[in-house]
Amino acid sequence: MDTFDISAATNTAKLPQPLPPPLKQATYKAHATDFAVNEILPLDFSGEGEHLWLHIEKLGMNTAYLAKLLSEWAEIPLRDVGYSGLKDRHALTTQWFSLRIPKKQLPESEFAPVDIGADESVTILAQHWHNKKLNRGTHKANQFIITLRDIQFADFDTAAPIPEQLLSAKQSEKDAVEQHLAYISTTGVPNYFGPQRFGRNGNNVREALALFARPAPESRPQPKKSKRKHTPREQNSMELSAARSLIFNEILAARVRDGSWDTGVEGEVFNLEGSGSIFASEAIDETLKARLASGDIHPTAVLWGVGNDKVSGVAAAIENDIVQKNPLLSQLAVGLEKRDIKAQRRALRLPIEGLSWEWQGGENGGEQTLVLNFTLTTGSFATSVLASLVQDLDTSSAKI
Repeated sequence: MDTFDISAATNTAKLPQPLPPPLKQATYKAHATDFAVNEILPLDFSGEGEHLWLHIEKLGMNTAYLAKLLSEWAEIPLRDVGYSGLKDRHALTTQWFSLRIPKKQLPESEFAPVDIGADESVTILAQHWHNKKLNRGTHKANQFIITLRDIQFADFDTAAPIPEQLLSAKQSEKDAVEQHLAYISTTGVPNYFGPQRFGRNGNNVREALALFARPAPESRPQPKKSKRKHTPREQNSMELSAARSLIFNEILAARVRDGSWDTGVEGEVFNLEGSGSIFASEAIDETLKARLASGDIHPTAVLWGVGNDKVSGVAAAIENDIVQKNPLLSQLAVGLEKRDIKAQRRALRLPIEGLSWEWQGGENGGEQTLVLNFTLTTGSFATSVLASLVQDLDTSSAKI
């Protein structure tokens, strides 16, 4: 039996939102094509070199398995197949792969995998020669096209909390949803880690606790020229990331409750929009307020680890208080520190780029469908956008 209620602690559907979601329920991922993800990776290809870059559309197949099929087709080691990020298996996705082909000697047959299921497909959309391998984390954004079916509207007036200057006269439930979407397109949403980070019923956090219960490995001296620090991308990355993500979500939840998630507090560390740059400020002056309002900068919270020394004042007190008063978070924090994981910062606010929507169906009592189209930076979760729109987000089944 769990010492902690891990399932409840990792239930992201219960995390607070700045505004009441205007949809009570919808069907999510009723079909794989209802969740489309397109990797945004603008590049100028050299046209030379021994790396063949393939732009591939896939359905019903995860990234790692497709990389394996490509290595077998090209008869090259799996390490010579590059990709930028992992894409959902239960979705229609497009992404780039690179294959190191010595002397550009391609196989005689075209890539056409036969050992795939009836609900799986792979299509090569484009190919280019380039002089570099595609490395992890190269792409900076993903476009999402998400279809929500069987819409049920919330039974309360969602217009009230929204500032009057962003509202038009509310005439229908659809209007309330559209006003909400227009609002979050300008303000963004809380940048929560999604449920997939924690595994089914929070199993990744359970694994983190089991990992921390074992003696930490002895640290090895780093070469003098190396400035490399321990990060969750090293061994046990899944468990370490889950631990840090849970702590972050709880800190963000507290900041949503007190209303400071998008306005900042004293001692804040800010993130510069569109970059990994951060800076600290003891006080919030009028210049910072203007930059926050414009979306130029965002408040941050810690991805827990050692060296969390940039934050101070009220911001630091909130982070430490959340961890110290929660036995589960305290245990995770101590485990991360014992493994010398370096503290990092993550923006509390998630901007939504190019948000548009389209209503389909609903005539003569038919199915009500809402199609969302938006772009998010890598490392963020589309479920954060959906959670702001739909009540009781439940990704354990097809319903949200």
